Amino acid sequence: MNTLLPDLFAQFNTLRVLVVGDVMLDAYVWGRVDRISPEAPVPVVTVNRREVRLGGAGNVLLNVQALGAEAIVCSVIGTDRAGDQLQQQLTERGLNCDGLIRSDSRITTIKERIIAGSQQVVRVDTETDKYITDTERAQLIDTAKSLIPGCQVVVFEDYDKGVLSREAIAEITAFANEQNVPTVVDPKKRHFLDYEHTTLFKPNLKELKEGLKVDFDVDQPGELARVVAQLKDRMHLSGTLITLSERGVYIDLAGEQAKLPAHVRKISDVSGAGDTVISIAACCVALHQSPQRIAGLSNLGGGLVCESVGVVPIDKTRLFDEAVRLGV
Repeated sequence: MNTLLPDLFAQFNTLRVLVVGDVMLDAYVWGRVDRISPEAPVPVVTVNRREVRLGGAGNVLLNVQALGAEAIVCSVIGTDRAGDQLQQQLTERGLNCDGLIRSDSRITTIKERIIAGSQQVVRVDTETDKYITDTERAQLIDTAKSLIPGCQVVVFEDYDKGVLSREAIAEITAFANEQNVPTVVDPKKRHFLDYEHTTLFKPNLKELKEGLKVDFDVDQPGELARVVAQLKDRMHLSGTLITLSERGVYIDLAGEQAKLPAHVRKISDVSGAGDTVISIAACCVALHQSPQRIAGLSNLGGGLVCESVGVVPIDKTRLFDEAVRLGV
């Protein structure tokens, strides 16, 4: 049963959301190009300013926080300088770091973008996708289990960087189910089929096709529903939310199936839209909203952030106003 919108948005403020997965730094170097290097046929960027931001699961934390909920990180990062910067970013933004584990054997992921004018010249990734050690995995699982009873929903935010493994996913999911805490998943390729028995599984269309190794015509009535039903049966899922880019979203949950079209918008940047979608969906699942409400608000929020340049969290006031206007 749906809550009235004003009450729902107020209830977001009561939630504690555990985000388990790969948190990282997004770094930006802005400058200008006036010449080509004499050493190689590449542009020389004269730096004007630098900035670091939370990336990966960090953007989900920021979206959850923007909705008014308490966002709690559960992840493993390095004890390197980038790890210090990342922890500082989390702390400065008032995010709960009770589940943050520092590792001497791991580097912290940084995705650095070199931008000249409005054009990205190159991206430099400093990262590893090796799994965390067995000791660190046990620590991650124990930490998640200690935090789950005080939370209303768990979000798995998987970027295939090695924090999440089949064993960790299975143990954390089983414990959350025992505690009657729903689990919401944003999967990547390596562990796509490992999120069995979760509450709401949210791949995009490309991930769905690659994960199941199937191809189908999404515009053909019934084809998407057939593949999603196959996915649910294979992974014993309670529900799925499939993001379809310009086609909107499809939800199959609690015996209901619905395909919602995307709202017409002036798209500036699709970066981070999936993070917004899963954050809104998780909060709605925690508050036992209907499938139509979950899909409708998530679809609306994902479209709204696409109107901004760069990765930005959702504006709660604007989301509410648009939801009221459109009767979501």
